[in-house]
Amino acid sequence: MQNVFNLRLSFNNLKGPIPYGFSGSELIGNKGVCSDDFRQLSSHGRQVHINVELALPILIFLIMLFLLFVCLRHNRIATKNKHANTTAATKNGDLFCIWNYDGSIAYEDIITATEDFDMRYCIGTGAYGSVYRAQLPSGKIVAVKKLHGFEAEVAAFDESFRNEVKVLSEIKHRHVVKLHGFCLHRRIMFLIYEYMERGSLFSVLFDDVEAMELDWKKRVNIVKGTAHALSYLHHDFTPPIVHRDISASNVLLNSDWEPSVSDFGTARFLSSDSSHRTIVAGTIGYIAPELAYSMVVSERCDAYSFGVVALETLVGSHPKEIFSSLQSASTENGITLCEILDQRLPQPTMSVLMEIVSVAIVAFACLNANPCSRPTMKSVSQCFLTQLTPLDIPLREISLQQLMSQELRHYLNL
Repeated sequence: MQNVFNLRLSFNNLKGPIPYGFSGSELIGNKGVCSDDFRQLSSHGRQVHINVELALPILIFLIMLFLLFVCLRHNRIATKNKHANTTAATKNGDLFCIWNYDGSIAYEDIITATEDFDMRYCIGTGAYGSVYRAQLPSGKIVAVKKLHGFEAEVAAFDESFRNEVKVLSEIKHRHVVKLHGFCLHRRIMFLIYEYMERGSLFSVLFDDVEAMELDWKKRVNIVKGTAHALSYLHHDFTPPIVHRDISASNVLLNSDWEPSVSDFGTARFLSSDSSHRTIVAGTIGYIAPELAYSMVVSERCDAYSFGVVALETLVGSHPKEIFSSLQSASTENGITLCEILDQRLPQPTMSVLMEIVSVAIVAFACLNANPCSRPTMKSVSQCFLTQLTPLDIPLREISLQQLMSQELRHYLNL
């Protein structure tokens, strides 16, 4: 075999030791052939196979880890871009959403628009804050309710502000004031609402010129809109919300004289698993009488306050004198509805007077001393949506005692 240069005997079922001059690679596949070198070669092959089996899962794991890293990085960049867009929108004054944030972006816009909350921009002052008119860089006009600096550290006021944010962030109704944004920080706290051009119902009724502009049809619509808002809070929202401070000051009017219920600082969610006992909240003259002894808040408390506001809208001022008159036996049969209507306006036409009578019936029903005898705001809202049929009695001669009768309540299905 001296003239043979290349001889391969692989896979021939050969047996025995490897002849001199042959390499192990030329006898691969012959299980019976053996030598020290060949055993090393077989061992090496098996080792390579084992290494491949170990390396492959590790390689797959590393590839998956790399892909996961790429995905996370992409999502992080997308989130950052989204935040950048939100910041830009906030900077332009159209969007505020700053819970427990330092308020720097919103503050810059507001501080410029109000010239550091200058009193020239103040359009109202309440028990624990002032309201300012602010025109944002986008041109949008908003109302800014700012908590007084020294009161921002008082726990009760802080809780009231946060409660108002919580409630208004969840409510969407055409007759509930819209919350555009907020800034809650230990150094400064303010809420940003839609701007209501006409101000509060109380301020309009107090001003003779504006009160005369608020004709009978507008007044009836204000009462109806307020009723629809309360019906929504009590019956169409889960859990139900009791406002607890319905008053003429908390009914705001826009440029079209449409009402919006505002100031939800003392509002409360009514859940079935919690106590409804609470401290008295609200405005004197509008608080339901049972709260003085029961301390139990319910939707009927709002119904009473609504009754005061409805009657006040017709009379032109708080009806406390009417309440006193009704308690006098000598005058209980002598007062007619037309006598107590706001004398600054001309006498209503018969078509409008029919609606005024229905508002008065509702108002006196809501003012019932027994909370269980008051109508729900849902029934009030529905009766305002029902077409009225003419009454058999002369409308201009109808008395307050007749308005409080069960007969007329049944007429409105209350």
